[in-house]
Amino acid sequence: MSEDTDRWRNIGDRLRQAREYLELKQEEAALAVGLSRSALSLAENGRRKIDAVELARFAEVYGQSIEALTGVAQTKPLPESVQALARAATELSPEDRAELLRFAEFLQHRRPRSGPRG
Repeated sequence: MSEDTDRWRNIGDRLRQAREYLELKQEEAALAVGLSRSALSLAENGRRKIDAVELARFAEVYGQSIEALTGVAQTKPLPESVQALARAATELSPEDRAELLRFAEFLQHRRPRSGPRG
């Protein structure tokens, strides 16, 4: 099996897992994305390539990033403390998030950085 075949099979697995997580039937997902059910089935089995436009539609319908659907890892994972801060910030009002950003910028400029902080 070639590396490309493995890659398409992995993408297909991620598409299927995302669809199943949302409890969508193949027919429902195919309609939402604009494919036939058989085309969706082939894609989920790694036997049909997906173009960039289709991938963007899958990402939108499934509420996932293209990176998550393709398995492309972030270049640098965020520290858990930053992830926790981001989760907490989603609950804030837009005004409070803007204030939080201003405070973060203040902290960045107040003293020299001594390396990454977690």
